[in-house]
Amino acid sequence: MGTKLRKYGDIMALHNRVTGSCIQVAIKTPANDGLQVLIDCGMYQENDEEEYNKKLDFNAKNIDYVFVTHNHVDHTGRLPLLIKNGYQGKIYCTQATKVLMPYALDDCCKVFKDISKVTKQKQLYNEEDVFETVAKLEEVEFGQTIELKKQQLNLKVTFLKNGHLLGAAMILLQIQCEDKYNEEPPINLLFTGDYNDCNMFFDVPSLPDWVRDLPLTIVMESTYGNSDSNTIEPCFKENISRKMMQDSGTIVVPVFSLGRCQEILKTLRDMQDDGRLDRSIPIYLDGKLAFKYTHIYKKYDKCLKEESRDFLPYDLKFVDDKERGLLMSASDRKIVVTTSGSGSYGPAPMYIQRFITESNALIHFTGFQFKDSLGRRLMTTEKGSDVKVNGMMLTRQADVEYTAEFSAHAKADQLITFLKQFNSLKFILLNHGEPEVKDEFAKRIKRETGLEKVGILERAYFFRVGPFGYVKSISSKFD
Repeated sequence: MGTKLRKYGDIMALHNRVTGSCIQVAIKTPANDGLQVLIDCGMYQENDEEEYNKKLDFNAKNIDYVFVTHNHVDHTGRLPLLIKNGYQGKIYCTQATKVLMPYALDDCCKVFKDISKVTKQKQLYNEEDVFETVAKLEEVEFGQTIELKKQQLNLKVTFLKNGHLLGAAMILLQIQCEDKYNEEPPINLLFTGDYNDCNMFFDVPSLPDWVRDLPLTIVMESTYGNSDSNTIEPCFKENISRKMMQDSGTIVVPVFSLGRCQEILKTLRDMQDDGRLDRSIPIYLDGKLAFKYTHIYKKYDKCLKEESRDFLPYDLKFVDDKERGLLMSASDRKIVVTTSGSGSYGPAPMYIQRFITESNALIHFTGFQFKDSLGRRLMTTEKGSDVKVNGMMLTRQADVEYTAEFSAHAKADQLITFLKQFNSLKFILLNHGEPEVKDEFAKRIKRETGLEKVGILERAYFFRVGPFGYVKSISSKFD
């Protein structure tokens, strides 16, 4: 089969686990026509992979097109580095992502500036690189198919709505050749990005029939590939209301700035409305990026479900740098929603350092805790044991809770249901997951869908695909 193929695509993930998402697709034909595409270019956040942030594993000048699935820094944080290294083309994304991304990249730039001051190393990129990146953003509407061309290769690109996040998209690439290669079907590649089938703020439409009928290779995330939706027990409301009734201490809720922050604020507002949370208990929001995203949600509230437009808790107080010290010194009952979701960045580590030693406090995580994050460390530290926070060895006396009920990622059973809707599925490639989770989920896909060919993307090798799916896997030059 391989020798008869007139065109093929080499797909490689430049990340091994959950952060640093960057997928490279190289399309080639026997006529030596070539096309190189990137899906996302994110920042690594695991400690043992941070070195990957310092360079690109490819020549940025050789990339023809860049497509972005959504505005999370583990998918966008190295785009300015791509520009700095010579990428000249546009960066295609949805309208909401185009509005949101400048704030995320500006925040990333500040983080890298702080890191360079501590390490005395050159800053990864600067404000000018961010400005040039934002200038290259090209808006694409959901459901719109754009057509791009290089030599005899035609590329059709369609952004499909995804419940993961405001502006999040699945990206469909359809690659076809002109002239004598016309008789061969196109290569159809669907990249789910981080995927969810629903969102509390907006509706997620079903995929069009014409997409479900395509002979497809799907590159799918697998963050929760070892969990089922029926095993996730909602506990956030119960934990918050019980703690507020039993104790007079502080509740700290670390959140991701975009998506999770707004969902938690809405949940607290719902608790106030149904009487589960006394309106007299003050609620604070601390995190500059969270402020900006929350105001954007309010500004574009016509894009939200009607019942979700008034999502801010009553008398919500926004905290600035000057007020933070006073807030942390106070011992009264309060709820502090703060960034980041992992507890590792932003104001969150300061609040955790302050309240982790208090037995009447609660630290409640609401999202995936990647390896090496402060959140993961706290979750695996028993009460009464020491834990390192902000360089200090402290004794954990506070309650620490976690819930996956707000996860913006579909669980394994939901991903299987997603796959079963396609009528001509040829090949699945898994990415964006811990190695053992990807292995386990790959076995489950084969078992429950009957699909014989399921591959696992990581840096060590890449996959060659054609119009009818898998061709072969090839060792890469990376480890």
